[in-house]
Amino acid sequence: MKKRIVVQKYGGSSVKDADRIKAVAERICSYKNKNTDVAVVVSAMADTTDDLIELAAKIAKNPTDREMDLLLASGEQISSSLLAMAVREKGVESVALTGFQAGFRTDKVHGKARVHDIDGSRIKKAFKEGKVVIVAGFQGMTDEGDITTLGRGGSDLSAVALAKAINADVCEIYTDVTGIYTTDPRVVAEARKLREITFDEMLEMASLGAQVMQARSIEVAKRFNIPLHVRSSYAKEEGTMIVKNKKKIEEIAVTGITCNKNEAKVTICDVPDKPGISAMLFNAVARAGVNVDVIVQNVSHTKKTDISFTVPKTDVVRALKITREVSAKIGGGEVLEDRNVARVSIVGSGMRSHHGIAASMFEALAKASINIGMIATSEISISCIIDLDKVNDAVKVLHKAFGLEKVK
Repeated sequence: MKKRIVVQKYGGSSVKDADRIKAVAERICSYKNKNTDVAVVVSAMADTTDDLIELAAKIAKNPTDREMDLLLASGEQISSSLLAMAVREKGVESVALTGFQAGFRTDKVHGKARVHDIDGSRIKKAFKEGKVVIVAGFQGMTDEGDITTLGRGGSDLSAVALAKAINADVCEIYTDVTGIYTTDPRVVAEARKLREITFDEMLEMASLGAQVMQARSIEVAKRFNIPLHVRSSYAKEEGTMIVKNKKKIEEIAVTGITCNKNEAKVTICDVPDKPGISAMLFNAVARAGVNVDVIVQNVSHTKKTDISFTVPKTDVVRALKITREVSAKIGGGEVLEDRNVARVSIVGSGMRSHHGIAASMFEALAKASINIGMIATSEISISCIIDLDKVNDAVKVLHKAFGLEKVK
């Protein structure tokens, strides 16, 4: 009989202290039997990564990306080794591996490395020896032997990529919530847990601010159709399955509401209205490694126009510098910034076949006196840039307007 292979991923809150590590070890051991092999990907213990970043800032004004990766990777190595000890204490053989010992090979982009390949032979060998394998997430190694990290939430990507490499039957993502909700239950008490959600919907929600999973990990899961089960490490109940297609015959229009408070708006004024200007601006911004989200260009009546775009707050200083340089080159005007904005979005694959969703969204916001500054749409989402102090109100209003408290 072919053994079942399960990959589990535990986030930082799930292994935040010795008691939680022991509890996770107990759960892992309950899976391990003669018909199931278990590989576990673990994040750094809660707050460890932030503490290391803060420590580095006290040591150096501008630490190199290479040394930061070397530093931050240590957090996951601590938790993986401790978890392997805890599993062994319960009578189950285990081995802890760093990301690169587990076969993760990446490109050379420190801080946001992409996984090129995973050699799963060492893990498969450990399975044959009857061991549970505990892998330090968030990290890999270049061909030159340098340690890299995969960006915030990179342990999710580690788990999904590992599931693909060793042909796992399922990838379980353990966190401190019981699944995927219609919106953040800390904002809306009536938020409901979803039984299932599509890869497309989850990818959209993750990219638009939902913090349950890293967007890149969903992309990989979708590409290789890897079933994901998001569930709580604190409870035994079933969580939310992330799948290719839902089982329901008729989909509801809107599945969830997200918000992102990490937004800033940059506006370049009095831009000459001629071909190539936008390309020059956004090529320069892209070369600086800044991700642009929503873009709005005003209609020109005077051969001058304004261009506004949003970027993550963490990138706004770089974006301003580049935009001011471009403005000076093209004879543009002042460059303005606004850090008091946020994005609220509705997401749902059912929007493809439902009409009037945008109108309903705008009407709900208008009734709540919430002004819309910018709008962006995709096939399954609509996003509005609004004032930061209105975003929680907007989430509540939209959740009610689309009846998401009734979703089962």
